[in-house]
Amino acid sequence: MSVTARVKWTGGMQFVGESETGHAIVLDASPDDGGTDSGMRPMELLLVGVGSCSGMDIVSVLQKKRQKVTGLEVSVAGENADEYPKRYTAIHVEWIITGHNLSEDAVKHAVDLSMEKYCSVKATLEHSAKVSFGYRIVNT
Repeated sequence: MSVTARVKWTGGMQFVGESETGHAIVLDASPDDGGTDSGMRPMELLLVGVGSCSGMDIVSVLQKKRQKVTGLEVSVAGENADEYPKRYTAIHVEWIITGHNLSEDAVKHAVDLSMEKYCSVKATLEHSAKVSFGYRIVNT
């Protein structure tokens, strides 16, 4: 399977990225780097990709396990190298999963499946950055 995207320069340091499904996102640099701060930075987008990819996996698995998930929030932190290219050398992902009577075993299983099998973004990035993760359950 091949996936395509297009990125178009719109002036300054702003670009609009569009996926083959027709969805778009604005990317920009900080004013210090010639941008106007009108969108995410490309490296931030990578972290959002990891968080959303794994979040979708976890919600899907928990719903199949008939867990009553009422919320899921993902925090993703990346550590950059000091020298160019300032790639991520470490990424930490933490999920806060809220629901009614959530099973710890079900949550752990969903997280493990995402990180070990399903999350293609994590699988892509783990070859250049150490990826760690954890989760918290909030039963309401």
